[in-house]
Amino acid sequence: MKAWQVSLFLPMPKILIIEDEASIRAVLKDILLDQKELKLEVDEAKDGAEGLALLESGSYDLAFCDIKMPKLDGMDVLQKAKEKNIPTPFIMISAHGTTEMAVDAIKMGAYDFLQKPPDLNRLLITVRHALDRNSLVKETKTLRKKVSRKFEMVGQSPALEKVKEMIDKVAPTEARVLITGPNGSGKELVARSIHEKSHREEGPFVEVNCAAIPSELIESELFGHEKGSFTSAIKQRIGKFEQAEGGTLFLDEVGDMSLSAQAKVLRALQENKISRVGGDKDIAVNVRVVAATNKDLKKEIAEHRFREDLYHRLGVILIAVPALAERKEDIKLLVEKFLKDISEEHGSRKKEIDPKAIKLLEGKPWTGNIRELRNVTERLVIMSGDTIQKEDVEKYV
Repeated sequence: MKAWQVSLFLPMPKILIIEDEASIRAVLKDILLDQKELKLEVDEAKDGAEGLALLESGSYDLAFCDIKMPKLDGMDVLQKAKEKNIPTPFIMISAHGTTEMAVDAIKMGAYDFLQKPPDLNRLLITVRHALDRNSLVKETKTLRKKVSRKFEMVGQSPALEKVKEMIDKVAPTEARVLITGPNGSGKELVARSIHEKSHREEGPFVEVNCAAIPSELIESELFGHEKGSFTSAIKQRIGKFEQAEGGTLFLDEVGDMSLSAQAKVLRALQENKISRVGGDKDIAVNVRVVAATNKDLKKEIAEHRFREDLYHRLGVILIAVPALAERKEDIKLLVEKFLKDISEEHGSRKKEIDPKAIKLLEGKPWTGNIRELRNVTERLVIMSGDTIQKEDVEKYV
């Protein structure tokens, strides 16, 4: 099923026709309403000012907008809609259109430009494609919100609030960030939060776990390789630096990276260029690098396992993520979030937890940090009754 083929449970797509000639409005409306499979709602506006007011007050999936109109012409409507961050895609229409006018409209953010009278097939194809694209944009935003909720940083402890304050300060900049903290403490959440609050939020967030990749493969993983550059290189591979173009590259457990890979990463940070393994061509990259480690990198430097110059390149801003033992007042909030997430994953009713059980959890050492707490919460959900009791914690934790 196409994205524009809306199910019975979703609202029908709404289209707005902004046109000063009543006869053209009527023809366009009839054409659109005749497309029964699209199940469209169609509103009309007799001039640009009325059209802009409707766009501001309602949610439209597509707008047809004439260019030559009294009060407010179509290009002004388009410009003001973009200034007001109205997401509705525009199809501009004109009887006196030129190539230059069409180019100007597209540059200003219009989805397409049609001449009057529009070719029926071209018009319907454009409508379907525009609705399809708009539906995909909405789905992407919804998925991003779900992902954001999944990776949200939960807690109100002073230690966590300090981390959040640092994120808010550094995220809008291009500064590289080095995140430190024990395993399971939430370093990836910090990295994702920096990305989502940055100017690169629409770009990709690409993660590389340097500890999980063998040292002989890390360079290929990061920088890619050319076909035939080594025995198993049967085709060209694009590395993580190129995949993260325009976005954020998260180097998790960077302290486990080999020295040869460190040298190449240093060059990439210095020159904003990389070269694939087996290649001799420099490739420009536009990537913000955020790194994380559970190791003491200064100790690694002293023992010649980590480059000091790379440390200073990566650590423009240092963010230390506290262990769960340093923010035990957040355990109740974290458990509540985990109970909600687990119930959604299992498709079951959310379980409650007795305050005495929470008190007992708060007294645990949590050497595995938030990751351990999440696993324990899932175990309690599976093994306990409708309400998790103190006795359940004593038995299963």
